[in-house]
Amino acid sequence: MKNYSYVGISLVILIFGTWAVPKIIAQFSTPTMAEIGKVPNFSFTNQDGKTITNEDYKGKVYVVEFFFTTCPTICPKMNENMIKIQDEFYGNPNFGIASFSIYPEHDTPEVLKAYADKYGVAIPNWHMLTGEREAIFELANKGFNLYVAENDEMDGNFEHSGYFALVDQEGVIRSRYDDFGNPIAFYNGLDKSDLEKLRKDIKNLL
Repeated sequence: MKNYSYVGISLVILIFGTWAVPKIIAQFSTPTMAEIGKVPNFSFTNQDGKTITNEDYKGKVYVVEFFFTTCPTICPKMNENMIKIQDEFYGNPNFGIASFSIYPEHDTPEVLKAYADKYGVAIPNWHMLTGEREAIFELANKGFNLYVAENDEMDGNFEHSGYFALVDQEGVIRSRYDDFGNPIAFYNGLDKSDLEKLRKDIKNLL
């Protein structure tokens, strides 16, 4: 049986020369990703009591979520899935995660530290962040366009998106395109197929 990949590359060399091979291979192996928007500047406190800003993520690919530690509905599953993503890229210093608490009055650094230990947060670039509620809500709703709100009629008194955002090394929110050529924008943190897409797109950006 012929090796058609080898034949194809040989044909490229014959027609274009060796200089064209890396460029053409990259074109077929690396999908184009959409630019959704720039992440606004932020400054919050992590589970270790350290101030974390955009600069701490500069040069890193990272995933963003909005959650709270007392969430009785989707947050536990979201973070179980985030742990799987962490484990996939464990040991890579250019990968990180940012988890913003939407209940900062309760989620102090000490509470976030205990939550991180409970779920198995093990990479230094996973920051669970707390600060002023107004600033966190603005970052979610306007900066990322990921909905969060206080709602006394909901379990846990909050409602929020279960989607993850993917950010590149320059602080730009990125995503793949769907089958119709539209950006998906975000990745469902509860959906197995979306999580697989996210893993692939992280690798692409890295």
